Amino acid sequence: MQVDLFINNVRVYNHVQKCFESGNVAILNGKFLYSGKKGAENFQAKEVIDGKGRFMVPGLIDIHLHIESTMVTPPTFSYGLIQNGVTTIVADPHEMANVFGVRGIQEMIRMGEECVADIYYGIPSSVPATAFETTGGAIDIAEIDELVKEERVICLGEVMDYMKVITEPNSKTNRIVRHVREQYPHLPIEGHCPKLMGTELCSFIYAGIDSDHTQQTISGMGERMRMGMFIELQEKSMTPEIMQYLIQNDRSEHFCFVTDDVMPDTFVEKGHLNHLIKKAITSGMKPEDAIYAGTVTPAKRMRMYDRGVIAPNKIADFMLLGDLVSFDIQVVYKDGQKVYDRAEPYDQPVITHAFPQDFYESIKRGKVEANDFVITAPIQSGEVSCRVMMVADGTTFTKELIDQVEVRDGQLEWGASKYCVIGVFERYGINSNKAFGLIGGDTIKRGAIASTYSHDNHNLLVVGKNKQDALLAANTIIENQGGFCVVEDGKVLSFVKLPIGGILSEEPLEEIARQMKELRQAMKNLGYKHYNPIMSFSTHSLPVSPDLKITDLGLVDVNKGEVVSMFV
Repeated sequence: MQVDLFINNVRVYNHVQKCFESGNVAILNGKFLYSGKKGAENFQAKEVIDGKGRFMVPGLIDIHLHIESTMVTPPTFSYGLIQNGVTTIVADPHEMANVFGVRGIQEMIRMGEECVADIYYGIPSSVPATAFETTGGAIDIAEIDELVKEERVICLGEVMDYMKVITEPNSKTNRIVRHVREQYPHLPIEGHCPKLMGTELCSFIYAGIDSDHTQQTISGMGERMRMGMFIELQEKSMTPEIMQYLIQNDRSEHFCFVTDDVMPDTFVEKGHLNHLIKKAITSGMKPEDAIYAGTVTPAKRMRMYDRGVIAPNKIADFMLLGDLVSFDIQVVYKDGQKVYDRAEPYDQPVITHAFPQDFYESIKRGKVEANDFVITAPIQSGEVSCRVMMVADGTTFTKELIDQVEVRDGQLEWGASKYCVIGVFERYGINSNKAFGLIGGDTIKRGAIASTYSHDNHNLLVVGKNKQDALLAANTIIENQGGFCVVEDGKVLSFVKLPIGGILSEEPLEEIARQMKELRQAMKNLGYKHYNPIMSFSTHSLPVSPDLKITDLGLVDVNKGEVVSMFV
């Protein structure tokens, strides 16, 4: 029997019994042909390699992530994935969709076609995520019908406006979900429903949305599983309590690990989905069970029945590990071809100006002026009750606080208060909206931060303790067509340029990682106290993340699903 590759002396992952078995593996035409005890003498192999007793594990599969969260292009992202043993992903490009609509998605698909890793896509279902924000693009039924024709589209991306799903039967979100269920029943529908329980959770699932990747509790996760939901567990949900629950109770068919959002410096320093596998093992989960949740169940969830296991006729994506507990990746194969060897040079592709020219010219507003930060109060002088967005380390949720702030000559004296101003400026040239609020807690105590990387609308988001620094940060972003900027005392401390739609860089992964690490430290130097200050900041404008957020239309009470005044 002729084969392309024969690997002897490996310990092969058996997904049925969740164990490793010593044996040999044969590969033909990019797929596994044989796994068992037969030796090389039974095959006519073009190449025979010695597995040296290493562990053979299927390529990891991440079914919920946003490439844009790493702020790099698909080829750069693929370069990072492969060295971490991730061979297949399902990306939800709703960040690019919010900026450019269908064209943004199509360009991401085009950029991913020649990547080593298999990049599949979900159709962004929530663009815009709510009716409370202005975006550069929109996705509705007509756009879905166009995108579903793309070969690499395999699901409907996360349905984010969960309140509309359960309260407004004829909302845009429900129209989209019904259309997909009726016209494309083969497409899984991904969900986003933080904190929903009881009848509200049942209504969400009844609509046809049967997964959740948001932050979990034991009670919430248990109820979701009991109701037939598939849980996509990201790192912030991998608490000791959650991990012990999964270790002590066999729920292996009901969850998988996903990364969702990975900062570039985290990508370089810790890895990708392999980092979560290692963390699960460190938490006490058997390596075989952790591997199952990074290969078998994600493939099943996305109906990718051609991969995720080592068996005949399955795609030969795999890695060889020197040590199982530390998940020591030494060699990675894609479609039966070696694509990464830790002992050999691994070069990153350099691709510049690969997107259409207008993708580099997406900020359509003029400079911010000093009077833009003047907030008129409802009284002439004295103190006024204000809603304050409170940042807390350990979560991207922000609480509402009511506090008194001084008013002088009809203007809110936010600079003299213990809070910062937070503002959002519409940047697509659609309506020139701007909105303001106050922010406190574990955010900055001096200086300013500005960015167009602000979920999901990616308008210009500014937080400042004083007007001058806020102006400099905002205008630095505008002048450079997007990015992240940290300012103190009239000086730019850190600037990361994101010229593609204001959200992506074409820098090599290691370089953008270095810049983001510097940015993170600059934010902390201003007093930002958070495990991930970049993600915390960028989600201040995400009106589907509890509890109080802000968009260009104003402060949003996420739980009530309505815009509220900053003045109480």
